[in-house]
Amino acid sequence: MAHKSDDDLAGAIALSLQESNTTTPIMVESGDEDDEELQFQADLKRALEASKFEISREVRPQCNSESSTNLSRVNAGVGGSTSSNAFTFLAERAQMEKERQERQRRLLKQQRKLAAHREDDSDVEEPHAKRLAASHSTNASGKNHKASPPSTSDTDSIFWNGEFRQTATRHADPRMDNMATFRLTEVLGQKKEIAFAILSSYSLDWMWTYQFFDPSTPVIMVAQPDQTGRASIKNVLPHWIKTTPYLRGGHGCQHMKFMLLFYRNGRLRVVVSTANLIEYDWRDMENSVWLQDVPLRPSPIPHDPKATNDFPSIIQRVLISLNVKPALVAMINDNHPNLALESIEDLRCHWDWSKVKVHLIPSIAGKHEGWPAVIKTGHPRLMMAVREMAMRIGKGKAKELILECQGSSLGMYTTQWINEFYWSARGESAEDWLDEPKKQREKLPYPPIKIIFPSKRTVQESALGEEGGGTIFCRRKQWSTKKFPRDHFYDSKSKSGPVLMHSKMIIATHQQTTRKILQATDSNSEQDDKIEVVEPPIGWSYLGSHNFTPSAWGNLSGSSFNPILNIANYELGIVFPMKDVAEADKVACWQRPPRKYTTEDEPWMQEESMYHQS
Repeated sequence: MAHKSDDDLAGAIALSLQESNTTTPIMVESGDEDDEELQFQADLKRALEASKFEISREVRPQCNSESSTNLSRVNAGVGGSTSSNAFTFLAERAQMEKERQERQRRLLKQQRKLAAHREDDSDVEEPHAKRLAASHSTNASGKNHKASPPSTSDTDSIFWNGEFRQTATRHADPRMDNMATFRLTEVLGQKKEIAFAILSSYSLDWMWTYQFFDPSTPVIMVAQPDQTGRASIKNVLPHWIKTTPYLRGGHGCQHMKFMLLFYRNGRLRVVVSTANLIEYDWRDMENSVWLQDVPLRPSPIPHDPKATNDFPSIIQRVLISLNVKPALVAMINDNHPNLALESIEDLRCHWDWSKVKVHLIPSIAGKHEGWPAVIKTGHPRLMMAVREMAMRIGKGKAKELILECQGSSLGMYTTQWINEFYWSARGESAEDWLDEPKKQREKLPYPPIKIIFPSKRTVQESALGEEGGGTIFCRRKQWSTKKFPRDHFYDSKSKSGPVLMHSKMIIATHQQTTRKILQATDSNSEQDDKIEVVEPPIGWSYLGSHNFTPSAWGNLSGSSFNPILNIANYELGIVFPMKDVAEADKVACWQRPPRKYTTEDEPWMQEESMYHQS
């Protein structure tokens, strides 16, 4: 019986891969697609034979009662009930893959029908769209920025000082702005050089992601919990462990998108992204990626219990909250004793983080009470980062902060919450308003904020049209709310071309930025005092998984003495300063200044499109 189950298991994986490869080939991007595919198939077969079907075993997590797992059964042998469960999982996965490919074929058919009237987009918007169309038609120069398969040197690039780019898409090749892009193969580098990886994604295509790694590479995947919201860990593929964090009552989502890539030479690459690990996000939708390579220290430094707010300590706190700690123990015990990372606490001690200058902003799902806990997560953590960058606005000053908030999903906005977020974005503490009556805060006007979201017209005129808007969400009940900030909506149009964006980004700029510093000379000198004009940073930028919603950033309540922050989602992003307007224009993934909605505009509403009816 065990052999029969094993054969069925191998057949299910093969069927899933066969369906994928015979319809829409995976983007290998190395130049030798056929050779790599054959090698992958051979490696997968060997991995299945060598693993003794480890996929059939479930691992009992080591966690507290609040994070108790739903995996109460542990089978050490082969061919037990867990083997049957694994086969069922992969058989269902194969069927899902087949259905996905059928949907893609229907999508391609629709694309062909719409291709004729998309040949010329010069009448989309005057006069800017004509200028963009002309740039596209002349095939603007910039060979390093074309969305073509990277060379070996591209995939081996190392970024010791960090790098921020948009992802390449097949619908903007080359980009109209000639900016450099990232492909997933460039983010990962050479697969055989990856010794260990910790990945996190909300939406997830297991078999598509699996082929970007060597079959022998151990991987921990942080994923969305099931509807119960219970924390769990289990083996899902040879050398792959899936872990899920705890969600209260199953509400909210594990929305973080990041990678920790440990290479055989000791280097660590940290990746914070807006892209899920699905083909659609890396091929058809534009996303944002920040990454930085971190060198291994010559020798570890001692553990510092007082270090709780720097970049590596925040990563460690995030990993613990995501239930990675017991998954790491399980991975080491599961025939990987020489793992590149032996404990989460080693991250700070074994790698040199001195060149990482961005500030990490996590949202940890749950209830956080008291200032020490509140300022570590959500928009109060953003407030602390603004202060760390010395860009606090201060009360009673003439300087004003302008926010441009872009994302792929909208929230139920109220003037109370947007002013709450805006106050943190200024670098000001919620102590200033928490004791004010709620009725008084309900009467506040909306602050100077621009909500960047694609209009229905922009989606219809994009390369995939309405069919491509399936992961962008606004609902009629939101838009029609009496006090919804409709007057603060601006169109989201990519700088790259006619593509839709899944990026989540904030551009925060100070209206007044120039200050003068008086440098006094020797009092006995007859020279005039010298006045030097110093330009401080114009503002800051955020990118990461946070949509501009209360679920992502949190809601504050309680008192100034004992605040309470409730957050529905797990999110992760980074914040960094911008020196001038030119840098803000370069960083923003949308066309600046954005076009304000007219009375004829409405946001894209997926639920009202004929292509997205359930």
